Amino acid sequence: MLIHKKSVILLSFSILLPLTIVNVYGHGVGSEIFPPVDLYGKQVSLEVSSTPNNPDKNNDQQISISLIDFNSKITLRDVTFLIKSSRGEQFLFEKEFQSHNGIIMFNFISENTDTIQVQEENKQDFLGSLIGLENKIINVKGPKLSEGGLYKFDIHILSADGYSKKLNVPLTFNAGISIAQTSKHKINHPDFGSQIINVVTYYDEIKNFQYNIDSKEITFSMPFEWSVNNINQTSVVHEELRIPKTFGDLLVSGFSIYVNGIKLSDDVATIDDFFSDGRIVHFIISQKELWNVYKHDPNQNGMSFLIKPNSDDVQLSSVTENGQFKIFVSWEPKNLQSNSKATIYFDITDIFLKNKPIAVNYNFSITQNDKIIFEQTGLSSDSKEKHNISEFMIPDDVTGIIQLNFRNLGDNDLAKTSIPIIIHNIKHENNDISIPKWIKNNAGWWADGSIDDNSFVQGIQYLIKEKIIKIPKTSQDEGTFSNEIPSWIKNNVKWWSDGQIDDETFVKGLQFLIENRILHV
Repeated sequence: MLIHKKSVILLSFSILLPLTIVNVYGHGVGSEIFPPVDLYGKQVSLEVSSTPNNPDKNNDQQISISLIDFNSKITLRDVTFLIKSSRGEQFLFEKEFQSHNGIIMFNFISENTDTIQVQEENKQDFLGSLIGLENKIINVKGPKLSEGGLYKFDIHILSADGYSKKLNVPLTFNAGISIAQTSKHKINHPDFGSQIINVVTYYDEIKNFQYNIDSKEITFSMPFEWSVNNINQTSVVHEELRIPKTFGDLLVSGFSIYVNGIKLSDDVATIDDFFSDGRIVHFIISQKELWNVYKHDPNQNGMSFLIKPNSDDVQLSSVTENGQFKIFVSWEPKNLQSNSKATIYFDITDIFLKNKPIAVNYNFSITQNDKIIFEQTGLSSDSKEKHNISEFMIPDDVTGIIQLNFRNLGDNDLAKTSIPIIIHNIKHENNDISIPKWIKNNAGWWADGSIDDNSFVQGIQYLIKEKIIKIPKTSQDEGTFSNEIPSWIKNNVKWWSDGQIDDETFVKGLQFLIENRILHV
């Protein structure tokens, strides 16, 4: 049997224009032609193509397969295909098809069915009616089939140029088309509130997404066959993280990525900040990187990703709305607290000069809920060694999210951006109960049913662990812990978030949860 393998087709392109905040994508558009092989003395090839989603068909994925004369580019007639198909790890079908015009079009349609349904239909368009040929349409119906992902096809050509011309040795092609697939992941952050990270995968469906609040690490897994043949087929593995600009923890200036515990090169990750509401972090894993991971252990199972800020020194960044300037920000001390002195360091760079610091007029302010805490104007430094510095006292009543605002850079009204950071409540040396006001936001969301019990418990655990909430010590015997929280606690939380009960009463409710082993900290 002749077997022809071709690279997995990563059907995506992006256009990035520095002076715009609009992104142009053409995910799922493209085609690939396999190297030609001999058939009855002529050179033939297989073409596998994906067409744009059809809005009239509920965004069904459409993929066509055709056998063509490599020189004339004309399709062969009366072709018998034996096709085995899968999407990710899900087997779809294995079936024989006959096509008069040598083309088969597959529509992958999402329907809530217990089994995969494969339905054939013949359609005749205007051109087909002129030459007397019908189009072979195969509708493949099943759960989540139109959501994108990696579609694999093992294609055997059993006959061509006549159904009776059976090949003694079938031509076999192994193809894969990866179409962008997006998954949404909600994070209830104790500081930044409800955030959603979108993961766009151009290879296969991801699973087990987690965000670690303490380490700021993102982890998820994805199927991948670690074999010589599959790596040779795979030109790149492309993943994207789409992060809202309200998620201050992840506005860092760079990321490191690990696959199965192996650190990849720094140039694998690139950050696209040319959006008004968020940033896109691209991970382009080349074949060279795949071989490096494979060399460490040829018997691996799938891909386990770990993505984290690439430095212990926190440096956040953001691009102005006009796409001209990029701001880099850091501060001291690392853990900013109310009623203490803070120093903000920032650099204003020109994107067109490869992020070189430049001297421009700027307006800098620090606000919380539109209330101005600090203001400063000046001319920025164009030195890589000399940073711009702002020193100010954080008021004792300011905790939670504050905004670092940069406006009117270079006297341009559109040259503006904001970066959110966190001010922690000042730590007390005694056992006085002190709860920052911003925590009431999380409590209110839980009381209203916007976040679940586990998310509420995790938030409280984190706040107590970080000593942002001070509560007296309580006994916590080892044992089994309930996941149910009494309704009266939710009522207390709602009243507290609305200001109807004081902090002490709220903490007593927390103590009840701890002492009765409902909340374990």
